[in-house]
Amino acid sequence: MKLPKSLFQKPENPLEWYDSHIKNSMPDIPDQMCISCAKCKAILLTGDLNENARVCPKCGYHFRMNARQRIGLITDDASFEEMDGNMRSKNIIGFPNYDKKLWHARLASGENEAVVCGTAKIGGYPCCLFVMDSNFMMGSMGTVVGEKITRLFEYATKHSLPVIGFTVSGGARMQEGILSLMQMAKTSAAVKRHSDGGNLYTAVLTDPTTGGVTASFAMEADVIIAEPGALIGFAGPRVIEQNMHQKLPPNFQTAEFLLEKGFVDDIVPRKQQKEYLTRLLSLHQRRPEHGSI
Repeated sequence: MKLPKSLFQKPENPLEWYDSHIKNSMPDIPDQMCISCAKCKAILLTGDLNENARVCPKCGYHFRMNARQRIGLITDDASFEEMDGNMRSKNIIGFPNYDKKLWHARLASGENEAVVCGTAKIGGYPCCLFVMDSNFMMGSMGTVVGEKITRLFEYATKHSLPVIGFTVSGGARMQEGILSLMQMAKTSAAVKRHSDGGNLYTAVLTDPTTGGVTASFAMEADVIIAEPGALIGFAGPRVIEQNMHQKLPPNFQTAEFLLEKGFVDDIVPRKQQKEYLTRLLSLHQRRPEHGSI
């Protein structure tokens, strides 16, 4: 006897059809609209995060910012005037695929190079400002980065202006070989001449500040502050452990660890940085005829 197929079929339930229809009809949220906090794993709306200076409102984790976002946060309205904005790196040693990497970096960051330099006012006080951008090859320092920062310090020395610098970098740019390493000495010499002129230099170390940038102008400032949780160091922890053959301490190379060891002067949350820098600039003012841009 042949049994009908309908005997083994589950009867339709109108409530199940309704639930399924409602679930399938709900709109999907694009990935660009939300981001997960790397520390507390909270799901945050990108718009809300940007309005909060890219700081997680739940745990205080500091997300990375691009150069223009940071300039807008720190400087007085419409006071920033860019310098050397058209300078671009070239494949000076014929490194394979470097031209393609530069093209992708400009597309990803919207910048011509890994640092933006210029003059600005912070809290009404004039200064020179450079801001590195991790979206351009992780803020690596090549010949153009070194040249732009050197020119900024030379301008600041000539006009007796303080320099505020925001660092973020993976180190020297290997695609430019020894020429990238030469920028460490070049920028350091410009910092020294600026200091010899009695001018203030304040560095703000953000996540991550590593390699040749740490070994040069990032750690040569009169006042060195850092953002909470920032990774700061020269070589990476794994490289150090392999060479020393011993386990590193907890939180090694974090801003908090460096503050404890005396390598940075203070840790300043992002939303307090403009007020903090304004106080520093107010305490180190030159005579009015020497402080105009």
